[in-house]
Amino acid sequence: MAHRGTPIAHLGGLLGSDLVEVSDDPAVLDAGGRWAVVLPYAGSPVLARFAEWHPSGPGEFAGPWLGPRHWSSSADETSYIRGVERVREVIAEGGVYQANVCRVLSAPLPEPARADMGGLHALLRAGNPAPYAGMVSIPGVVEVATASPELFLRRSGDVVESGPIKGTGRVRTDLSSKDEAENVMIVDLVRNDLSRVCATGSVSVPGLLQIEEHPGLVHLVSRVRGHLDPDVGWPDIVAATFPPGSVTGAPKLAALDLIQQVEATPREIYCGAVGWIDADQRTAELAVAIRTFWKSDGLLKFGTGAGITWGSDPAREWAETELKARRLIEVAGGVWPPVEASNDAPAVSAVRTGKEVTS
Repeated sequence: MAHRGTPIAHLGGLLGSDLVEVSDDPAVLDAGGRWAVVLPYAGSPVLARFAEWHPSGPGEFAGPWLGPRHWSSSADETSYIRGVERVREVIAEGGVYQANVCRVLSAPLPEPARADMGGLHALLRAGNPAPYAGMVSIPGVVEVATASPELFLRRSGDVVESGPIKGTGRVRTDLSSKDEAENVMIVDLVRNDLSRVCATGSVSVPGLLQIEEHPGLVHLVSRVRGHLDPDVGWPDIVAATFPPGSVTGAPKLAALDLIQQVEATPREIYCGAVGWIDADQRTAELAVAIRTFWKSDGLLKFGTGAGITWGSDPAREWAETELKARRLIEVAGGVWPPVEASNDAPAVSAVRTGKEVTS
């Protein structure tokens, strides 16, 4: 097990160790090496090159974790619904077609000595398995653990693919025509983003409106794929596609402006991207930073949100943010190693009251 405080990353089933450098310049991603990548929605990129990568399970490096009991939200139900209604007004005025409205939950960690992100990552892997699970821990720089179900970008040579999610429910029958319309709208946005860095005519949609099942949820997922232009590098790819269209809206620039008006606090890492890039192999896998925890200002934070269209019911959109958060904060409220759970694992309630959430 790595000593606490040692920079590590666990991404794509590989453990990165022996940190060589940290940069905020995407140009380094074309220069060589394998990088852990954290692109905050708001803030500077953290690009960390590790010299060693080898297969590892999270239990091999996880330190102790004691999850938080008391969560607060940046928006209560009333203020969140007010934000949704404002988005619907702008849609009616023709300013946007769709925009995401999010809120950030935060909680004090009970014991700093039992706040290892490797332990939280292990808990998430056990309690909420996700296709793009991972963690990056560089104390003093960034500490993040994700259980993301959503692919932002995958690269294999000149082929790049995105897997936007729009549409969430408890079961398949919860998904509606509103979800389908929203998904198609974002697929069109992602196609447009990728076309800025891909060869003309190469962008396609190999999968549209596919249903994926995840713990406690179902999602409506599509796939967009293209062939990169020969001279395109990572700075171009990031500039063309970030932040992800599925967590912003359409048109993207207008949605970004509207989001800034209606959300009470910056998203920070939430809705950015987390993953890895191998410059030598010209491969990559970056997840959208949803279902993601990070440390900031001595707190553990977690974001949740929903996509708003003219057909949105504000109360249902609030309920969707609660559904997305409920299972994850319950899992994060546990204990690692699990043998301790019978003694002092916190019983964390669902996010019901908005401003203050307690066990």
